[in-house]
Amino acid sequence: MDRNPSPPCSDAEEEEGDAVGNTVYSKHWLFSVLTRLIEVIAPAEPDPAASPEGARTELDEEMENDICKVWDMSMDEDVALFLQEFNAPDIFMGVFAKSKCPRLTEICVGILGNMACFQDICMSISKDENLGQVLLQRLCDSDSPTLLETSRLLLTCLSQPEVANVWVERIRENPSVYDCVCFIMSSSTNVDLLVKVGEVVDKLFDLDEELMLNWIKNGTCQPVGPSVDDSPEELPDFKIVPCILEAAKQVRSDNPEGLDVYMHILQLLTTVDEGIQAIVQAPDGGKETWSLLYDLVCQELCQPDDPPIIVQEQKTVLASILSVLSAMFASQTEQEYTRMRKSKLCFFLLIRILQYMEGCGKRAVDNSKESKQEETGRTEINEEDFHLKILKDICCELLSNMLQELTKENTLEGLHQGHLNEQTCSCAFQNLLPLYFASVESFLEVLREADQTLADNLEKRFPSLKVHP
Repeated sequence: MDRNPSPPCSDAEEEEGDAVGNTVYSKHWLFSVLTRLIEVIAPAEPDPAASPEGARTELDEEMENDICKVWDMSMDEDVALFLQEFNAPDIFMGVFAKSKCPRLTEICVGILGNMACFQDICMSISKDENLGQVLLQRLCDSDSPTLLETSRLLLTCLSQPEVANVWVERIRENPSVYDCVCFIMSSSTNVDLLVKVGEVVDKLFDLDEELMLNWIKNGTCQPVGPSVDDSPEELPDFKIVPCILEAAKQVRSDNPEGLDVYMHILQLLTTVDEGIQAIVQAPDGGKETWSLLYDLVCQELCQPDDPPIIVQEQKTVLASILSVLSAMFASQTEQEYTRMRKSKLCFFLLIRILQYMEGCGKRAVDNSKESKQEETGRTEINEEDFHLKILKDICCELLSNMLQELTKENTLEGLHQGHLNEQTCSCAFQNLLPLYFASVESFLEVLREADQTLADNLEKRFPSLKVHP
């Protein structure tokens, strides 16, 4: 059986006025399905298929087929409004309270998620405090499909400016949400679920810095999650950074968009001092975070055999990763893991990105100028150019910080390995000057000790540099 069968058509030609709005769907049919749904959660007589507690744990095939049709139909605004008028959200609340059937709960949350895509209905759902609390409780469910639909519903509501603050405040006042989200990120292997939960966290942190700060400082407030022996499971105090890293490891290979989401969450953490400290003051001193990000940029992103255009495709995830590395480097330059790898990261990766961007950026700007001049007679920076500029700025900041930390030994190693040569140094200087003049000047002094000829050649190419012995 298909997961969501095709919705039924109405016999509106035979029953005038039976169609829902401007659709061909039948009001009578919808009424009958919702009525049967009420009977499923509150049967008049004991059902032999029910569990010992008296509640069904599985749907019969016909009922599942029909309720899935409603799920599909609810993507139509007229149907969604009809369901709202029929008080379907109240019926679903009854399902959440009484049903022991995970599939039924999943479908009902999914229908609400479709209905919430329409502004007026979303506002109605969001303002219902009881429904809001019940939906947040679904985040503690042990059923992955239900968790996925709950996360989708929350993201839909958080994306509506008119009600986003209602949900932010509601989540802030429910500390258990933190535990549920961390439990999912740290233990789930369902990539689709991890991506959607990541999108919810990313949206929450972007909307409300206070909530982000609370979550950075937070620990476990109450037990959540399934237990083998049906007794409350004692969970460790969740810390947000290890949970984010665990989720990122799960999605990195299967879902590039999901990896982008989790890297952006880490970047948001670095916008506050508490977030940076949460990263670098972890029990391992931030080594796990650095190792994961370093491995991503050096082994998977922007590789030497990739075409330069790859920078445009990876610009947002690269910007997030390099931003976090930059914050860590500035905060933890004494850490052994940054000292060991700074030379290779600095010259092998950052300069490669800048070299790629020179070609891509020039073509993009030229194309933008041509199109804008034709249309308006003036030049503007489009969104793609804007993101490339952000990436360049982050690269230059990190490169500048690393240049100031290079020793003669690091420089000799870079020269020996081929990371340092006139071409790479010229590219670095071209992008760093004049804003990071002090960093370039400091590096040139060290370079003069390691390779006098290269230093002299660079000074000739960039006359503004006046290095004195």
